[in-house]
Parts: sequence; structure tokens; C-alpha cells
Amino acid sequence: MLSSTRKPEVVRVSQKGQATIPKALREKFGIDTPGEVFIYEEEERIVVEPIPSLEELGGIHADTDRKRGDMIERVRELKHVEHRREEARADRLRPTDTENK
Repeated sequence: MLSSTRKPEVVRVSQKGQATIPKALREKFGIDTPGEVFIYEEEERIVVEPIPSLEELGGIHADTDRKRGDMIERVRELKHVEHRREEARADRLRPTDTENK
């Protein structure tokens, strides 16, 4: 049985700004480790939200004007943009040949 997740729990934030989501909450909301979550501000609070798997998104918005799979394609596109941004950042941080001389 999962422990109560209603009671606030103190979580340390590292010098790098990292915090660990308590195990009971990860289990309750299906957050895999390693994994990813959405994090954003809403009404003066920080919100951490699980990212649904592509399989879970398969039928999302099926009753609207969107075609089945549109959300999956959008998530893939956002992940691709994020990956390109991380690669560009890594390239900027990588030492150049002139720095080695």
C-alpha cells in the first residue's frame, strides 16, 4: 500500500537546483526513473506533471477536430526540438581545436 501523498514532505534542493520527487508520488503518478516530467508555474505554484507515454496519447482528442495521432506527432516534434537545442548547447560548450593549442 502506498503511503499518503497528501501530507507535505520536505525535499532538499541541490546547488544545481535538483530535487527528488518522493517515491510514493512517483509510483502514484507513474513517473518512471530515469524519466521526464513537465514543470511549469500555475497560480503562483510550481507544478510537476507526468508526461503521458506516446501510447497513452494515442486516443487523446479523438472527439475533437484533431486526427488520431496528432498529439503523438506534436510530442515527438517537441522532443526533437529539445534534442536539437541540447546538441547546440553541447556544441557551444565543447572545446575547440584552437583552445587546445
